[in-house]
Amino acid sequence: MSTFEGFPTKTTTFLRDLAKNNEKPWFDAHRAEYEAHWLEPAKAFVEAAGAALSKIAPAIEAEPRVNGSIFRINRDVRFSADKRPYKDHLDFWFWEGERKSAVSGFFLRITPRQVGVGVGAHGFDKDRLAAFRKAVADPAQRRKLETAVKKVEKAGYEVEGEHYKKVPAGFAVEGAMGERLIRHNALWVGEDVRQPPELRTPGFVGWAMSHWKKQAPLHRWLVDAL
Repeated sequence: MSTFEGFPTKTTTFLRDLAKNNEKPWFDAHRAEYEAHWLEPAKAFVEAAGAALSKIAPAIEAEPRVNGSIFRINRDVRFSADKRPYKDHLDFWFWEGERKSAVSGFFLRITPRQVGVGVGAHGFDKDRLAAFRKAVADPAQRRKLETAVKKVEKAGYEVEGEHYKKVPAGFAVEGAMGERLIRHNALWVGEDVRQPPELRTPGFVGWAMSHWKKQAPLHRWLVDAL
C-alpha cells in the first residue's frame, strides 16, 4: 500500500507535455514519466480517497488500477474524428455495486490547469431513464430527490442533466422542481476549479472530500432509488 503524498509538479508537466506531443513515439519515449508521475501517484490517491469515501459511502468501490478507479490514458479513437491517441488529463471514478452497471459515483479529473470534482450520472440509458422517470413521478421518491437537490444547490453547486423541453408523455408530477427534474436525461453535479495548492500535498484527499461530502446527497438518492 502506497502512501499518498500528493500529485507532484511533474504530473502536471507530463500532462502539459503530452498535450503538445500527443503521439505514440513521444509517449513510448516518456513511458517512465507516465509510470512515475501519472500512474503511481494515481494509485496512491485511489487508496487514500477510497478509505476516506468509505466513511460517507460504506459500500464504495475503490480499485487502485487502470480500468478500475483509474481511467486508462488511451483514447478510443475508433469512431472519432479526433485521432489523438492519449488523454491529456487524469480521471478517477469511485462507485457502488458493479462498475459497469453503477448508476452513480464520485469522480475527479486532473488537467494541466484545473481539477474537476463531482458525483452522479452523466447519462441514463433507456432502462435507467425509464426507472428515473418512474421514481421522480412517485411522490415519496420525488420529495427525497428534491431534498437532495436543495442540499446540493444550497452548498453552491448547480445540478446538471436537464435535457428535454417538455414533461415526457404519460408522466404527471407536481411542482416546478418536479417538472424540471423529470425533464432530465442525466443527473450530476460537478465543480471545475484552478488546481488548488493541496493538489501537491496529502491534503488533496481532504480537499476532494470537502466537495464530495456536499455533493453526496445526489449520489445517495441515485443509488437508493435506481
